[in-house]
Amino acid sequence: MSPDAWENFLFARASPRNASGSPSRVWAWLEDIRLIKDWILFLKDGSFAYLGVSWLGSTMARENAMTAKQLDPALLESYRRLSTCLVASAIETFDVRLRNAGFTDARVHCVFPDLPPVVGYAATARIRSSNPPMGGHNYYFRTEWWNEILRTPPPRIIIVEDLDNPPGRGAFVGEVHASILQAFRSVALVTNGSVRDIPGIKATGFQLFAGNIAVSHAFAHVFDFGGTVEVAGLKINPGDLIHADMHGVQTIPFEIAAKVPGKVEEIKKRREYYIGLCRSADFSLESLRGAMETQVEKMAEYPVEAQEKKRRSE
Repeated sequence: MSPDAWENFLFARASPRNASGSPSRVWAWLEDIRLIKDWILFLKDGSFAYLGVSWLGSTMARENAMTAKQLDPALLESYRRLSTCLVASAIETFDVRLRNAGFTDARVHCVFPDLPPVVGYAATARIRSSNPPMGGHNYYFRTEWWNEILRTPPPRIIIVEDLDNPPGRGAFVGEVHASILQAFRSVALVTNGSVRDIPGIKATGFQLFAGNIAVSHAFAHVFDFGGTVEVAGLKINPGDLIHADMHGVQTIPFEIAAKVPGKVEEIKKRREYYIGLCRSADFSLESLRGAMETQVEKMAEYPVEAQEKKRRSE
């Protein structure tokens, strides 16, 4: 079906109040789309017709993909089986950043803790919701940031910093916008602001990390995108590697990303040993101390622990 035929097909399924309009009112970016199926029709007056969700393919996504570091697909998949806690412990052993950096604090929580870990590349934006935007009413009127999302390689994790004080007056993402982001091959949203339509979003498998839950989207609108943002104490740049689960959100430095899963396996074995010892019928204070002392000697091989041991001896 030609682009014009698709446009007429979609427009005919718009809401009744738009039925008398012209297909030319469809957003200009529709012309770039080559594969459209079960999509969402947006009109210039901000109204829309929801037709379901599927994969969105476009020449724009292929031609404008961000030139960024990317992991091997198999390595990326391995992170979906690892908890953030184990990965955080593994990152510490490489001494690439301070132990109190690289992850979100308690101001952001996981909305769907029963969903598996997510991993992807950051696409960033900044929003406000308390006051009206200078133009339009909401995010439907600032769709150029969608082009920026498509410059980030998939899978994508959308990072949105809410600059209101306090943040979260209005929810930037509800069921419709989550469907849009998921169609852009995004797997999660991370924001210090609020979200809404929780049951509907959960059914899609799209993960949310947010500061709170709100009733309305208020005046939620994007005013800046594609730059460095800070969410719950974590600074994130476009293209950063993000790993998140029920415990929170963290970045993984690219220079050690290939080594982290192997280190996780070492840490898992050590944890299992301690847990087994504590649950053993032969447990004693002496056996625990002995195990700990042995482990301290082994940990001295790690960069961070070796430096700390050296400082203590000086």
